Amino acid sequence: QVQLVESGGGLVQAGGSLRLSCAASGFIFSVNAMGWYRQAPGKQRELVAHITLGHSTNYVDAVKGRFTISRDNAKNTVYLQMNSLKPEDTAVYYCNLFRRGMNYWGKGTLVTVSS
Repeated sequence: QVQLVESGGGLVQAGGSLRLSCAASGFIFSVNAMGWYRQAPGKQRELVAHITLGHSTNYVDAVKGRFTISRDNAKNTVYLQMNSLKPEDTAVYYCNLFRRGMNYWGKGTLVTVSS
């Protein structure tokens, strides 16, 4: 079955960096688009970044120029490099696969940015 396991979250000061990883299994990773979402306390889950099987990317405006999504098909892993972090980036970050009409989610990894 599909499994998505996020890692790399933690506590960082404003201006710092983190790299999130999502290890995927249970499906053919290389032919599927992947995404990173986040959910801050009291807010709805939102799409942060998306990468297609052809490595085309798009980002929510709030993270453009600071975050970079990438994928390594040999390792079945998608990454989110987060630089110049701000307190408003504090959230649980989730890896996402949308496949055959269904959304699949990992359990998430918490990112806390202190001011």
